[in-house]
Amino acid sequence: MSSPVRSVSPDTPLQEAVQLLSDHHISGLAVVDDQGRLVGELSEQDLMVRESGVQPGPYLLLLDAVIYLRNPLHWAKEVPTTNCSRVGELMNRHPHSCSAALPLPSAARLLHERSTQRLFVLDADQQLVGVLTRGDVVRALAAAG
Repeated sequence: MSSPVRSVSPDTPLQEAVQLLSDHHISGLAVVDDQGRLVGELSEQDLMVRESGVQPGPYLLLLDAVIYLRNPLHWAKEVPTTNCSRVGELMNRHPHSCSAALPLPSAARLLHERSTQRLFVLDADQQLVGVLTRGDVVRALAAAG
């Protein structure tokens, strides 16, 4: 699990979220409310395909690294053509998450079954404490090996 998690609020300007994705070479952001509760998820795939019709192009995921085969800096020029200006207008309101107490094999199964790249990890109070990626699972397997 990685912590802290890069996150935005529903009121974050869409352009700022796109810049975070690009600057940090990540494929998704947690969307949290004022109390730090997870209320959504914004992925570059959802952002580009659903709202602008722009495909993010081919990319490779290697552990936690997103390697874009098309320059993601061009996204910043394409996104403002959408009708949305805030993250809350685009975010997936059903983010993939799991409990911090969930054993790693069960979390790995969830990642696979949900065909997602990440699970946002929540504590007993439903506060965001980390993010578990496929790369985290691979590193844990390597360390145990």
